[in-house]
Amino acid sequence: MTIVAAAGLLVTFAVFDLLLFNVLRVSLTRSLDDSARQAASGVAALINAHRLPTPVPVAPGVTVQVLDPVGRITNVSPGADRLVPLLSRSQAAASAAAHAGRLLDGPAFGIPSMLRVDAIAASDGSLVIAAVPYNSVSDSLTVVARALVAGTPVLFGLFTWVTWLVVGSTLRPVGALRRAAGRIAGTGVPRSDLPVPEARDEVRELALTLNDMLSRLAAAQRKQRALVSDTAHELRSPIASIRAQLEVALDHPGLQDWEATARDVHADTLRLARLAEDLLLLARLDERSASGGGADRSRRAPVDLAVLATDVAARYEGAKVDVVTVSAAREPGPVAAPDGVPGAAVVMGDRDGLDRLLVNLLDNAVRYARSTVTVGVRADGRWAEVTVTDDGPGIPAAGLERAFDRFARLDSARSRDADDPGGAGLGLAIVRATAEAHGGAARLEPATEPPGLRAVVRFPRHLT
Repeated sequence: MTIVAAAGLLVTFAVFDLLLFNVLRVSLTRSLDDSARQAASGVAALINAHRLPTPVPVAPGVTVQVLDPVGRITNVSPGADRLVPLLSRSQAAASAAAHAGRLLDGPAFGIPSMLRVDAIAASDGSLVIAAVPYNSVSDSLTVVARALVAGTPVLFGLFTWVTWLVVGSTLRPVGALRRAAGRIAGTGVPRSDLPVPEARDEVRELALTLNDMLSRLAAAQRKQRALVSDTAHELRSPIASIRAQLEVALDHPGLQDWEATARDVHADTLRLARLAEDLLLLARLDERSASGGGADRSRRAPVDLAVLATDVAARYEGAKVDVVTVSAAREPGPVAAPDGVPGAAVVMGDRDGLDRLLVNLLDNAVRYARSTVTVGVRADGRWAEVTVTDDGPGIPAAGLERAFDRFARLDSARSRDADDPGGAGLGLAIVRATAEAHGGAARLEPATEPPGLRAVVRFPRHLT
């Protein structure tokens, strides 16, 4: 960056020096031309008035020659050459017509310095040639040129050094970030402790963004490790049970009830299969969420949540508690739209995924309910809402959000017991992931009538 800035400065200084030198040269030369032209005009005025004396009166330092129409010198200023004109008749006429002076070599005419010569035509056809010394201009240009040649490298070096300091100061926080990131890469453990510069600039924003990213990576890493640990824990129990039963059966084949052993092993195998399916479903939902795809769009279609809830609830006729469906007014019977309009709770989604969501909610509610599970569907503006309420022991307020964690372990009132192995704690995680994949949300809240727990899931309505 310093080299690029220095190159730009070098070009800028060069252009500026040339421009300054030429502007000054043109300005000083024009001033000399004006002086020469003014002297020639005064002499021409005397000629026009027929009052030109001999020698021609001029200011000090000005040389004047008067040429007749045939180019002969008829009058001069004191000290001027009477034999050799400074300009020929044609040159003087061209200068007078163009109102432009020209530079002349003074030593060739016995004058020690360069001359700036101009000409003016008089009314009788005479031409007045006036010359002024050019040494004042050349001396000024020489002084300026020396100043530029001496001063430009100093300014260039000073600006380059300042640029080096500014760029180094600007990039110093980037170097600190790089070193900290290198230490993190060496340990393999993301930590949000990258140094944040005090200056409120883009580097500070970069550091804050990187720290936020590292925080998220650390949380994801902890979540991944917890998932692996919890999955291993959940797999260990059924695998240990299967292994123990098979080892006993193999050690005492004559005393073993093979039918009972097969049933127990089959139950543990089903538990393993459910766990594998739940983990696979969560992995797919996470992948779609990370890619921004949401639910599988190829399988999306309008789904009436009222009809779906009725169908799912009908599968629980033989459950240990009653499962009833109600409208928004909470009247027993089939689920209906709150305003009596069919299709008021229609959403665009994957019917199989929504079916699995309701099954998970009902499985969870039936497992802990004392007597009744109530399923409700209603439309609320742009949203369709499904509620599943049980009259079980509920969950403390501090655990309502944690219940959606994978392999969540809550208080003993809602935990599994030996007679009911239940699930692996992935049901509510699947519920929330499915809801978010459909653009919705899921939450738990205490129920008051009857006392217990209510799961609320909201989806964007499909408005046509």
